[in-house]
Amino acid sequence: MNVFDLIINDKEVVSLDDVFLNKYNYQNIQQLIKEHKYVDELMKFGLPVSNKILLQGNSGCGKTTTAKAIAHALGKPILILNLSNVVCSRSGETSQNIKQIFDKAAREKAVLFLDEFDQIGKERGNDENDVGEMRRLVNTVIQSIDYLPTNTLLIAATNHAEIIDIALMRRFQLRINFEMPSTEVLDSYYDKILLPFPKEMQNFERQYNISFAEAKDCAFTSIKSLLIEQFEKLDQLDILDRLEKSVQ
Repeated sequence: MNVFDLIINDKEVVSLDDVFLNKYNYQNIQQLIKEHKYVDELMKFGLPVSNKILLQGNSGCGKTTTAKAIAHALGKPILILNLSNVVCSRSGETSQNIKQIFDKAAREKAVLFLDEFDQIGKERGNDENDVGEMRRLVNTVIQSIDYLPTNTLLIAATNHAEIIDIALMRRFQLRINFEMPSTEVLDSYYDKILLPFPKEMQNFERQYNISFAEAKDCAFTSIKSLLIEQFEKLDQLDILDRLEKSVQ
C-alpha cells in the first residue's frame, strides 16, 4: 500500500488561540513548544526534549484540535493516521503500514498524530491465538517510538487509556488529560463560535454538560434553523410578489 493512502489529507490550520484549554494543559503545551524552540541548546546540556505526547480523555473535548495547534505553533507539517487504511486483515501488513508512517514522519521532521491510539496499542494478553497479531503490532509501535528522532513529534490520542499496553504508556513523556468543559468554559466557547453571526441568531437555549464538538453541533443546528426560517419567509414573500404582479 502507498504511504500516502495511510495519511488523512487535512490542511486545516489551527492556532493555539482557537483551542480551549485549562490552565494546567495550556502551561504543559507551552512548555512543550518552548522545548522544541530551544531543542539544540537543551541537548547541549544533555537534557531530553519531550517528543512523545499522549492526549487522553473524553471524546470531542479538543484532542485533535490541540494536535493541529501544536503542529502549527512549531511550524511543522502534521501527518494524521488514516486508521481504516492502516489496519489490515493480512498478517504482518498492519505492522508494515505503521512502520511506513513513522519513517515518513521522521524524514519530514513532522508531527505524527495517531488518533484512537488504543486501536493499535491495546494491552498484549496471554492468549497466543487471540492476540498474536496484536503483539506484533504493539512491538512494532514500541520499536518505532524508541527510534523516533528528537526533531519528530508523536502525538497520540485516546478515549480509553486504560486498555493501552503498559510498555507503550511508559514511552510517553507527557500525558495531558481532557475533561468535559465546565459551564463557564462552554459559555466562552459558544461566544467565540457565534461571533460571525448576527446577534438575533445567538439567542437560543445553550446546552451544557456536553463536549465542545457537541456544543458546536448544537449551536450550528440552531443557527441553521433560524436561517432556514428566514429563507422560507423570503420565498413566501417572493411568491406573493409574483402573484401580485400576475394579477396586475
